[in-house]
Amino acid sequence: MHSIAQKRTFTTQPPHKRTFKKMKSFSIPSLFKSNLIGRIKEARRVQDKLKKDFTPTHLDFGPVEVLLSRHFGFCYGVENAVETAYQIIDQNPDKRIFLLSEMIHNPAVNADLLDRGVRFIQDTHGNQIVDWSELSSNDVVIVPAFGTTLETQAILQSRGIDPYAYDTTCPFVEKVWNRADAIGKKDYTVIVHGKPSHEETKATFSHSQSVTPTLIIKDIKQAIALAAYIKEEKTPEEFFVEFDGQYSAGFNPAKDLKRIGVVNQTTMLATDTQEIVDYLRQIIRLHFQLSPENIKDYFADTRDTLCYATNDNQSATYGLLAEEADFAIVAGGYNSSNTAHLVDLCVEKLPTYFIKNAEKLISGDQVLHFDNVVKEEKLSQAFIPTKEKVRVLLTCGASCPDAVMEEILRKLVSFFPGAKDVDEVVNTNLQSS
Repeated sequence: MHSIAQKRTFTTQPPHKRTFKKMKSFSIPSLFKSNLIGRIKEARRVQDKLKKDFTPTHLDFGPVEVLLSRHFGFCYGVENAVETAYQIIDQNPDKRIFLLSEMIHNPAVNADLLDRGVRFIQDTHGNQIVDWSELSSNDVVIVPAFGTTLETQAILQSRGIDPYAYDTTCPFVEKVWNRADAIGKKDYTVIVHGKPSHEETKATFSHSQSVTPTLIIKDIKQAIALAAYIKEEKTPEEFFVEFDGQYSAGFNPAKDLKRIGVVNQTTMLATDTQEIVDYLRQIIRLHFQLSPENIKDYFADTRDTLCYATNDNQSATYGLLAEEADFAIVAGGYNSSNTAHLVDLCVEKLPTYFIKNAEKLISGDQVLHFDNVVKEEKLSQAFIPTKEKVRVLLTCGASCPDAVMEEILRKLVSFFPGAKDVDEVVNTNLQSS
C-alpha cells in the first residue's frame, strides 16, 4: 500500500518564477509544415474566426471524397515546444542537449530531434535512459510540453541545472497546476482525472500534492469506486489497496474526501471529465445533504480545465462523425493521449484506422494500424470498400505535423484510379470558399 509520493525518494523544491518567455508566434521547422494543409486551415480560420463551425472540409476527388476535420494538428503548446527545442539546438552548438522525455508524443518530431544529437533522459514510462549522474551544469536540459514533477526539478537543481531555463511546459498544462494550487490553498482535496502513467498527469499530481492531498482517478469507474469512500461505506484500508499508487503521502480518506475539486489531464475526453465532475458533485450533495447554494463549501468549482485545442479537436471530430462515411483515418503518435481519444470517438461509429504516418497505408488493400484496445499494430485487408464513391473521414491529434497529414492525404487518393489531382481539388475548393 503506497502513495505515489511514498514511492519516490526525491526531495521537492518550491516552484520558482520562470525565466523562459512564452512565445506568441512560431516558426516551425519546414520539414513539419505543409503549404497545402496550411492553406486549408487558413481559409477555414478566415471564414470562421469565432470557431463556431465544426463541419469538415469536403475534398471531392471523384472516386473518393475526403472529409477533413475542421480542427487538427499542432496546437499552441506543441508549436511553442517544437520551435523552442529547435531554437535551443541552434543556439547551443557546443553543448550536450537533453530532453527529460519525448518532446511531444509524435514519432516524426522525436526521431528528428534524436537525429540532431538530442538525448532523452527518460522514456515515456519514466524509465531511466541517461543516469542523472551523467548530467553536469554545462548541459542543456529541455522540459517537454507535458511539464515535469517537482521531484525532477529538484534533481536537476542538485546537478547545477536550472529547471526553468529551457522549460517548454504548455501554458494550458500550467493553467491546470494553477487551478489545483488555488483550490488546494482553500483546503480542498484535488482529484486529478488522468492516466496515472502519463507524464502530464505525473507532473500535475506532483505540483498539486505539494499543496494539498491529491488523488488520481482514471475514469468514471474509479469515480464510482471513490464514492463508496466519500459515503464512508468502505474502510480506509480498502481505499489504500484499491487506489494503490494513485494518492499522495499521508492521504486520509476519512478526512480528505469531504471537500474536493476535480481537475484533469488536459488531453482527456471532455465528456468523460464532465461525467466524473457531475457524478462526484451529486454524490457530495446527497451525502452531505447540501442545497445548490452551499455545494461550493464541499465541491470546488473548477469548471473545465481541458485546453482549447483538445476541445476544438474533439468538437471537430463530432462534426466529422455527423457525416456519413465508409471509414475514418486518425493520424498521430500511438502514445498520444489526445489522439487516442479521437480514435475512441470514431470507433464508436465506423471502421477506424489509427496510423502514425503515410507508410502505414501499405496499399489500397492493406493498412497497418494501431489497435487501441490490445495496444499493438495489426494488419487489415481490404480496408477500402469496393463501391463507386468512397467517403473517408480524416483527422489527427494535436501533436501530428501538417506534413504527415498531407502525405496521408496524397497517398490515400493515389489508391483510387482516375482520382482528380490533389492540388487542383484543393485550389478549386479554396477559390470557391
